[in-house]
Amino acid sequence: MELGTAIASAWSAGISMYAVIAVLGVAGRLGWVETAAVLQEPWVIGVAITLFGIEFVIDKVAVLDSVWDAVHTALRPIAGAALAASAPEQTLPPWLMLVVGALLALSSHSAKASARAMVNTSPEPASNVVVSTTEDGLVVAVMALAIAYPAVALVVTILFAVASGIVAVVLFRASRAAWRRLRTRWSSPAPEPPPSPSP
Repeated sequence: MELGTAIASAWSAGISMYAVIAVLGVAGRLGWVETAAVLQEPWVIGVAITLFGIEFVIDKVAVLDSVWDAVHTALRPIAGAALAASAPEQTLPPWLMLVVGALLALSSHSAKASARAMVNTSPEPASNVVVSTTEDGLVVAVMALAIAYPAVALVVTILFAVASGIVAVVLFRASRAAWRRLRTRWSSPAPEPPPSPSP
C-alpha cells in the first residue's frame, strides 16, 4: 500500500471506518492494492460490510447518528492509526504513522460529528439523509482515488484534512450555540393567557 492510499484510508476512516476496512479488504483480495493480510480475511470483510450496513441506516436517523458518532469518537481514530501504521511497504516509522493516522481520522470524525449536531437542530429529516449520503459518496470517491491514484489522493487528503479541521471548529461552536438556544426555548415557561374581561 502506497503512502497516499494509507493516508487517504486513515482520513476516510474518520467518516466510515467500516466502509474503508471493507473496501481495502476487497481491493487486497482482488490484487488492486497491497493491504495487510488481516484485512483480506473473509470474516473481517463480512463483519465490516455488516457493520457498514447498520451504520448506513443509523446514519440517516437524527439523534441516533449522534449517539453512533459519540460511540465511535475513540474507535475511528484508533482505526485510522491502525490502517496507516499497518500499511505494507511503508518507510516512515510506525509510531509516526500511528500518530498521523489517528489525527487524520480525528479531523474528519470531528467535522462529521459537528456537522451532524448542527443538522440535528433542524426539525425536518431530509437534511440528515442528504448529509449522510454525501458523506458516503465522499468516502467512496476518496477511496477510489486512493486505490487508482495514490499520489493524487495524498494531496487531496491533506487538503481535506485541513478543511475538515477548520469545519469541525466552526461547526462545533455553531452547533453548541444552536443547541443552547433550543434548550432555552424548551425550558421557557409557556406564556400565561390574558385575563378574561370582567363582566
